[in-house]
Amino acid sequence: MTRVHAVVKQSFFSKDFLMFLLTGGFAAAVNWGSRIVYNIWVPYSVAIVVAYITGMITAFILAKLFVFTKSTQSTARSVFFFTLVNLVAVLQTWAVSIGLAYYLFPRVGLNWHTRDIAHLIGVAVPVFTSYLGHKKWSFKGH
Repeated sequence: MTRVHAVVKQSFFSKDFLMFLLTGGFAAAVNWGSRIVYNIWVPYSVAIVVAYITGMITAFILAKLFVFTKSTQSTARSVFFFTLVNLVAVLQTWAVSIGLAYYLFPRVGLNWHTRDIAHLIGVAVPVFTSYLGHKKWSFKGH
């Protein structure tokens, strides 16, 4: 078994990664649902931003409580790195979504729900890099 194969197996075929997927999925649902509620009082564009922050706070709390329980660093340091990892994830999501929807899919002739499919893939890509980033930096010591 190669070193890369061992790292992939150890990182992504684990209880921690499964819990990361579950807690992240719940946080995404909070993000989506809270946008609907916030939209009662604020414009759509503002509601999206506030809902994203709500989802991030939810994801942080759930990750700390259920995924990276053995973290030894301070909460302030964890919050800092959690935010940085999520900023990278947003950039990845945007780049993949735009790249697929406006460049790759039109070239290969895909024209059915291109933005929806591209965004779904864009959201999925940083799941793996975010998990590694949170494990290495946000919740170091795990």
